[in-house]
Amino acid sequence: QVQLVESGGGLVQAGGSLRLSCAASGDVFGINAMGWYREAPGKQRELVADITSGSSTNYADSVKGRFTISRDNTKNTVYLQMNSLKPEDTAVYYCRVSRLRFGTRSVDWGQGTQVTVSS
Repeated sequence: QVQLVESGGGLVQAGGSLRLSCAASGDVFGINAMGWYREAPGKQRELVADITSGSSTNYADSVKGRFTISRDNTKNTVYLQMNSLKPEDTAVYYCRVSRLRFGTRSVDWGQGTQVTVSS
C-alpha cells in the first residue's frame, strides 16, 4: 500500500500563489502517473493536472497557463505550482497516484488539502 502525504494548502488572496506537494511512501514500486484532482463544495471531483513517469503532462483547461505540475522521481513526490489563483480555484485538492505492477493497475488517493482563494 502507498501512503500519500499532501502539504502546501492554505488561504491566499486572488492573484496569489501556492505550491502543493504530495510525497508517496511505503510500497512505491510501479508508480507511473501522479496527479492532482480537486473537489469544490457541491461539485464533482475533477482532474486538475497529471504527469506520467516520463514527465508528459495534462492540464484542465481552467488551469492552463496558471498551474504547473512537476515530479521528483527520486523522492516519489509530485508538486503543483499554482499561480494567479482565482476564487473559483477554491477546493479540496487531492493527490492521486497510479501504479502498474505485474499487469495490475491500482490507484491511491491522498487525504486532501484545502485551498481557499479569497476575492
